[in-house]
Amino acid sequence: MNDILRERLIRKLDTLPEEKIYQILDYIDFLESKYAPKLSTAPNPLKRFAEGVEDTLRAGRMSAGVIGGTMSVMNKAVGVVTDVANAGKSVATEIAGVVSAVTSSKPPTRAGPTGPAATTTPPASPSVQSPPPQPGDQRK
Repeated sequence: MNDILRERLIRKLDTLPEEKIYQILDYIDFLESKYAPKLSTAPNPLKRFAEGVEDTLRAGRMSAGVIGGTMSVMNKAVGVVTDVANAGKSVATEIAGVVSAVTSSKPPTRAGPTGPAATTTPPASPSVQSPPPQPGDQRK
């Protein structure tokens, strides 16, 4: 469906009361079952659950206002849970990246000096210094 047609449908739907919107949804489901060459893509599990709750409320002949209010709360809950899930995925991805970086890097090895200079240069001798005065010793 092109964007102009989609916007036109939404504009027309926005003018109708909710009871009529549900009738239109039923008609779309009917048309989809009869004529759609492929099934519509399944929403994520949370949205599928919310749609199931909506269908149950409609089957129970609840008013459109009650269904609309319930679905508004469900939509907010789905949004919050989706945001939490995305945050969890982001944290997990970062942790996996850090673990991968730590495990793939090799610890630095301590290698002694090599070559002829290492064998011919003797270690420097420490300079002779007098020991520091003891706490009880106060010579001046």
